Amino acid sequence: MDSYNSTTSVGNLATLLLLITGVLYLCAWSPREAFLLSNKTFSTSQNNCCQPSSITFSMQSVQTAAAVDELQAALDKASMPNKTVIITVVNKAYAEGGDSMTMLDLFLESFWVGNGTRPLLRHLLVVAVDQTAYDRCKFRGLHCYRLETDGVNFRGEKLYMSQDFINMMWRRTLFLLDVLKRGYSFIFTDTDIMWLRNPFQVLSTDQSEDLQISTDQFYGDPRSENNLINTGFYFIRSNNATIALFELWYAMKNNFTGTKEQDVLTSLMRKGLFGELDLKVRYLETLYFSGFCQDSTDFRAVTTVHANCCRSIKAKVADLRAVLRDWRRFKRLERKRAANETMAIEWSKHIACFHSWRS
Repeated sequence: MDSYNSTTSVGNLATLLLLITGVLYLCAWSPREAFLLSNKTFSTSQNNCCQPSSITFSMQSVQTAAAVDELQAALDKASMPNKTVIITVVNKAYAEGGDSMTMLDLFLESFWVGNGTRPLLRHLLVVAVDQTAYDRCKFRGLHCYRLETDGVNFRGEKLYMSQDFINMMWRRTLFLLDVLKRGYSFIFTDTDIMWLRNPFQVLSTDQSEDLQISTDQFYGDPRSENNLINTGFYFIRSNNATIALFELWYAMKNNFTGTKEQDVLTSLMRKGLFGELDLKVRYLETLYFSGFCQDSTDFRAVTTVHANCCRSIKAKVADLRAVLRDWRRFKRLERKRAANETMAIEWSKHIACFHSWRS
């Protein structure tokens, strides 16, 4: 019994010494070491290292690491075997619409009624910039990621070219740069785009194609920088050149005050940046990747329809509902017509979007 007590006492003493050593080590930890760990400027004295401010700093580091891990987990779940994902960004205004159909509802409905698009939902990552959008995403059983926006409120509708709209576009660009750096290629798609066919069947499979990007106006040459690009839909491969492109693009944010990221990218393109980075870029034909700026002329070829050239969510929802009605009508006629029979069908006029510019 005495031997047992002696052993227990030694064990307890050793444990106590380890605890004391650990506390002393934490309190002697220099600010430089903290800086190296967090990559953030952190100025304090060694005597204050165990004060509440240090604890708060440590908790912030832990929370940041946890958020990073959540993104990696979300990407892994949504990814195709070749590390390719489909990404869209939503906020409350796109995910919640009271009694009416929301933009997110329409977006997902297009995958349901599109040709060969339903399986692609397994690879869709919905990035929510507020809690309401995130909750809606989870309720639908999708792959979801909650993007922290550093206290900026992105919940409400952001009218085209408002400062909040511009800020949200730049935050999106920074997030997508992070995805590229993790080695994931992706299709980025705005939520106001209807997926009527599988775009991977139309996009080039050439591994040397760095960027394939949609256009507001297509002028006939898929290699011409005269085409008017639209950053609402593009397929980009992760490599050193595309990462450099996004880094340089985002770095110009403060040099173009009041300018949306799409216009900044257009400016960089026109100044020769794509060539300097040796990027191979393909500009997508509106015959396949169409929008309200330039409708596709062929229902048998159209792959996506974008509610571009439109100012408000209400107008977009109204005219995109018409797009889905047109698509369903086309599919009914397609099933009934003879193989060699021509079909006279046109898109409905985008009346709501036309009038959205007057308000």
